[in-house]
Amino acid sequence: MSIYREYDIRGVFEKELNEETVKKIGYTLGLKVEGEYVVIGYDARTHSPKLFELLCSGFKHAGKKVINIQMVPTPVNYFCNYREMILENAKVVTSSASVMITGSHNPPEYNGFKITIDKAPFFGEDIYALGREIESLVEIIPDNNSYDEFDAISEYMDYIVEEFEHLKGMDLDIVYDCGNVVAGTVLPTIFDRLELRAKGIFVNPDGSFPNHHPDPSEEENLEDIKLLLNRQGDLAFAYDGDADRIAVLTKKHNIKGDIMALLFSKQMAKPTVIGEVKCSQVMYDTIRERGGKAIMYKTGHSNLKVKIRETNADLAAEVSGHIFFNDRYFGYDDAIYTTFRMLELIHRGMDVDAEVEALPPVFSTEEIKIKTTEKEKFKIIDALKVKLETPPVDFPNIKEIIDVDGVRVIFENGWGLVRASNTTPVLVTRFESESLDDAKLYEKALNSLIESAKELIS
Repeated sequence: MSIYREYDIRGVFEKELNEETVKKIGYTLGLKVEGEYVVIGYDARTHSPKLFELLCSGFKHAGKKVINIQMVPTPVNYFCNYREMILENAKVVTSSASVMITGSHNPPEYNGFKITIDKAPFFGEDIYALGREIESLVEIIPDNNSYDEFDAISEYMDYIVEEFEHLKGMDLDIVYDCGNVVAGTVLPTIFDRLELRAKGIFVNPDGSFPNHHPDPSEEENLEDIKLLLNRQGDLAFAYDGDADRIAVLTKKHNIKGDIMALLFSKQMAKPTVIGEVKCSQVMYDTIRERGGKAIMYKTGHSNLKVKIRETNADLAAEVSGHIFFNDRYFGYDDAIYTTFRMLELIHRGMDVDAEVEALPPVFSTEEIKIKTTEKEKFKIIDALKVKLETPPVDFPNIKEIIDVDGVRVIFENGWGLVRASNTTPVLVTRFESESLDDAKLYEKALNSLIESAKELIS
């Protein structure tokens, strides 16, 4: 059951994602899909094509027709849920579901499945219930690798080029790092078709990730692109393992997802923007000051996609670089599309560095992870909430507690967050204040209370 996670299915190839289990996943999912067609794509990992075969067999046993879009970025897989597809026999079809086979930014031995049904993410209790069904399933599923094909990459690139035709020949030196992942299947061609001056590194997909780990939220993975940027670029981009997450860098700033949301929202009229609990208070306050609406919600790409549909928000963002455009797009996280929306801001005259530097100065930590266990992480959060009801006498003054996802404690001059990761056995903390001393004070105080909460459950 450990492979069934909050947002997706994920595990080690052959050890956990073995033939029997993956076929059963396809079969059980196929029984939940009402329509005729399911789209399946995969990332650059060496075992992704094999997982496609196994998953395809499961869907076929459930009576579904499979459309193979081959190696693609995850956003291209999502894109297929919103487009008519012309198959080789000239038949025009739409998909009722899609599965992206990807291990995202995890090590090479991992893989997994991101699932969409009726344009909505399949996650949370639906995934856990799926796991319970599969555990009790005795069905023997034969091999059946027959499928239709669709050139989704060409369709997607045509769409992006058409949407951003006005950027053609833009006077900017762009550098980008594909990290040997699937961003390299589309970005060089789009840049060329838009006649943009762009130089890429680690462009060729290679599931062994020979140059660096494909996680641009970690500074150590940005060293190569920073060197290239300082040498010959004006703006830099880097991508995660399946290209649904982006890093944007100038020579001065690494622009996190919450600050990107501020930049994008500035050119929207009274926007509604959704942020996760790790987002800076500066983002929420500035959007409201500009006449927009800012909503704080749970971390996780599936949660934010659902919240966008519920509120019809224009935009959503995670600090880690998941950016979801509902304004002029489809409401899912797409690092490729985000690349060209960022270029569009500059094309329209925005000085990105000046905008960032004009924001109220705050001191923010990166995500700080505290190791624990899957069994204890949520219990610690519950115990921490109890402790916060009657905090120690020397605890900083609490103005408000937001418990939409873990606990975000609002203090006089900042905030501290403690939440249980939905994907790994850690607590995630982050702290922000108008002064460095206060940020350190809040971190020390909440860390002490976390230790006290651990004792409470032991």
